[in-house]
Amino acid sequence: MKLWQMLGASVFLSGFTAVSTPQLASAQTAIKIDGSSTVFPIAEAVAEEFQIAKRGKVRVTVGIAGTGGGFKRFCRGETDISNASRPILKEEMDACRAAGIKYLELPVAFDALTVVVNPKNTWVKNLTIADLKKMWEPGAQQRVTRWNQVRSEWPNEPLMLFGAGADSGTFDYFTEAVNGKAKASRGDYTASEDDNVLVQGVENNNNALGYFGYAYYVAHKERMRAVEIVNPKGQPVGPSIDNVNNGTYQPLSRPLFIYVRDTAATRPEVKEFIEFYLTKGADLVKEVGYVPLPAASYQLTLKHFKEQKLGTVFGGIPEVGVTIESLLAREGKL
Repeated sequence: MKLWQMLGASVFLSGFTAVSTPQLASAQTAIKIDGSSTVFPIAEAVAEEFQIAKRGKVRVTVGIAGTGGGFKRFCRGETDISNASRPILKEEMDACRAAGIKYLELPVAFDALTVVVNPKNTWVKNLTIADLKKMWEPGAQQRVTRWNQVRSEWPNEPLMLFGAGADSGTFDYFTEAVNGKAKASRGDYTASEDDNVLVQGVENNNNALGYFGYAYYVAHKERMRAVEIVNPKGQPVGPSIDNVNNGTYQPLSRPLFIYVRDTAATRPEVKEFIEFYLTKGADLVKEVGYVPLPAASYQLTLKHFKEQKLGTVFGGIPEVGVTIESLLAREGKL
C-alpha cells in the first residue's frame, strides 16, 4: 500500500483526523550545510550516520563552497550550518549582523594542515616556515619557479604548486601561518576549494608540492608523501594525531568548527543532529582522519549548544598556533 493510501485509510477510520498535502510534502525535513572542504569528510560521515538513524525522515545536504563561500551563504540565511576550517572573520561577523543572523560556534575537531610532495621527490626531507614563505609569498610570483631557488642544494626542476582557493579557510590559515597575513599569496599556482583537485595534482606531477587537510592526505598516503615541518622550537615534526595532541606540530595545527544559525538551532531536527554530532561524532572524526577533541570538550560544547551560547570566542582576527589545550581554556570562559 502506498503512503498516501495508508494515510487516507487512517483519516477514514478516525473519522475526524485531517492530513493536508503540505504535511505530506514536509514528511522529510531537510538540514542544509555548506562551507569548508576540510570539514566536509566529517560532516558527510555524521550526516550519513544520522540519516540512517532517522530512517530517512531527515535529509542532510552538505556542500563544499569553502569556508568563505560557506559563510557568504550562511550570512544570507541560505544554510542552517556552516562548516569552517578557521574561526569566523570580522567582515563575516558584520555581514551576519547586518542580516540579523546570530550563530553558535561549535569546535568539532583538530586538523594537521599537511604539506605534501609527490613520492618521486627524493630531495625534500623537511621544510621550515621560511622555505614555505619563499615558495608562497606574493613576491615569489613568476620569480620563484624552480626548486633550487628555494634551497640551492635542491635540483633545478620546475616547482609546481597546488593550494587552496581564495574562498577556502585553509587558504586563510596557511597564508597567515606562512606569510604572516591571511590571503597574502602568490597567484600563479593551481588553486581549488575542492581538495580532491589538489590531491590529484600532487599525485600526477613529480615536481609538485601542495597543502590541504590531514584527512585528504590519510586517504591518499600511498600516492604522496607528507613533509615534516620545522616547528618554532626547531624540531622537524610530521603531521599526526599524536603530534597534534601533544602540541608539537606547529604552526599548521588548527581547530575545525561548525556554525549553527540561531533560528535553525531551535528546530527539532537540527537539535537532534547537533546532539548526534557532539555525542557520536568523535569516532567519525577519527575514522575520516582528523583529531577528535577530548571527551570533556564535546560535553562542554554540547552544554553551550543547549544553553544557546551565541557568538565566537575568537575576535574575528586570524590566529595561528591554537592548541587543543588553549582552545579548551578559551571555550571554558564562554
